[in-house]
Amino acid sequence: MTLLSSLLPWQQQDWEHLQDYITQQRVPQALLISGKKGLGKQHLANQFAYSLLCAKPQADGLACGQCHSCLLLSAETHPDFIVEKPDEPGKSITVDQIRRLCVRLSLKPQFDSYRVVMINPADAMNTNAANAFLKCLEEPAERTVIMLISEKYQALPATIVSRCQKIALTIPDREILTAWLQQQKPECVSCDIAILLDLAQQAPLLALKYADDDTLSLRNTCFNAWIEIAQRRSHPVIVAEHWQQLPGSSLMFWMTSWVVDMIKCRYHVKPPLLYNPDLNKSLQALSQRLELKGLYKLYDLLLISRRRLETTINKQCLFEEILIQWFQLNQSTHHGRIRTKTRYIDAFN
Repeated sequence: MTLLSSLLPWQQQDWEHLQDYITQQRVPQALLISGKKGLGKQHLANQFAYSLLCAKPQADGLACGQCHSCLLLSAETHPDFIVEKPDEPGKSITVDQIRRLCVRLSLKPQFDSYRVVMINPADAMNTNAANAFLKCLEEPAERTVIMLISEKYQALPATIVSRCQKIALTIPDREILTAWLQQQKPECVSCDIAILLDLAQQAPLLALKYADDDTLSLRNTCFNAWIEIAQRRSHPVIVAEHWQQLPGSSLMFWMTSWVVDMIKCRYHVKPPLLYNPDLNKSLQALSQRLELKGLYKLYDLLLISRRRLETTINKQCLFEEILIQWFQLNQSTHHGRIRTKTRYIDAFN
């Protein structure tokens, strides 16, 4: 219970909303907690689940951490706390998992308090699983609260969403985020914290993870490779081979943000409004010598590639296509567009 002994500072209002359900004895049968990655959806859901299961909640509603239920929760052995998730990251929650859950929910809770089911991410349920899950919602189990957690709740069937009470986490004020990150990472200078928040799109937990993983250094290394390809000092195929071992979603976001920022630079957008204000000088220099039409074309390719990344596509081939088009865009200014991979490779020989 140590990690859950306090609320995240930007979740106080949402917590009060959840506590009102308990105070008014109107705890919903199904609760959908949504919001972008890194806002603490899981943290808030866990707090509420522990509060419902705790025998002696504190005055603020948080679990006591000492009763029998709390000890079972800490040991991850509480029989009335059920978590459903994909068997492997990126996979679907299958219909068989949901059917087993429905059978389990047909039995009474083992304790006298609530039984809590958590499905995360809820949008990972495939079509058959979602249809089977709908039956659970239509036939409420005794003293059971089902929590759905999702970044993409729009992917859930409307019939499921309509049966849930909803908590949508929003991006907190920048000052709150900065103060919290400085408390978590006192060794970070304020400028690095600002850059981390920009990289994480104002998602504080994601920014904290980036600080722990030294993501800023990795992003800068990748940007340098991006620049070197534009200057014909690095080979896109070699860079793509290296990049396939890196987090694909992060790389795709970084490249997209660089292209968007270059387009913004062409329209004289002020640096604070860029995704990467710390890279303003380099992005500004690049944008001034590139065709705007070519930047939009590369942006379209990146959007398509972001969707492809969620499939079984070969990541190296995906990055090769993007980086070769980036090379061609830079070379078209002075040498004409290189139209094939063969001609590109010949240019380095």
